[in-house]
Amino acid sequence: MNWKLVLLAATLLFTGGCRHGQDDPGKTAGLTGKVILPPPAYTGGTSLEAALAKRYSVRRFSDRPLSLAALAQILWAAQGITTDAVTGATRTAPSAGATYPLEIYLVAGNVADLPPGLYHYRPKEHSLTPLGPGEHRPALAAAALQQDFISAAPASIVLAADYPRTTRRYGDRGQRYVHMEIGHVTQNIHLQAAALELGSVAVGAFDDDRVKSLLKTEYAPLMIVPFGAPQ
Repeated sequence: MNWKLVLLAATLLFTGGCRHGQDDPGKTAGLTGKVILPPPAYTGGTSLEAALAKRYSVRRFSDRPLSLAALAQILWAAQGITTDAVTGATRTAPSAGATYPLEIYLVAGNVADLPPGLYHYRPKEHSLTPLGPGEHRPALAAAALQQDFISAAPASIVLAADYPRTTRRYGDRGQRYVHMEIGHVTQNIHLQAAALELGSVAVGAFDDDRVKSLLKTEYAPLMIVPFGAPQ
């Protein structure tokens, strides 16, 4: 597949924002194109022990572009689809009752072969739906209480939660399960970044309303994870 042609089509199909987490947010926004990501690698990488040893919080990023393959691998590590012989299709991070309350948003600015903009990750297709073009990293950094290293990172993942998906089954205790899941996903991102010789950091200090406004989502933002080559 010619990735550049796919990405060019996605760029031409950028429109305004919409509410997300639906079965097909692209259709809701009038979008018909999406960015199909390179397939994830399942074997041959860094050992878990080595990734754990290399992981540390990085707040200084180089201006080296992030490769599309590395971005795809990190998104897959966050919420990608896997298969086992017992339960069938599942994801890379555990979820209480397989309710999967999390939505993955991407704020990209310096990714090779990917136009700067806002995106929504679709795990089932391992693809990105474009939400809005342009450079949004400074706005995300401002919403995160002026933590300017977010502007320097090639990209940031924003994890947001639709609590009712889990609380409908588990009541108020479901909120605790959602927060556990955020921890699982964030650690997956950190370890995958370390395995790729990249840096990342968990950011929990931000203005919820400003982040929601930037992403044009009704879901609750719980974590921002900037990542890229360390300086």
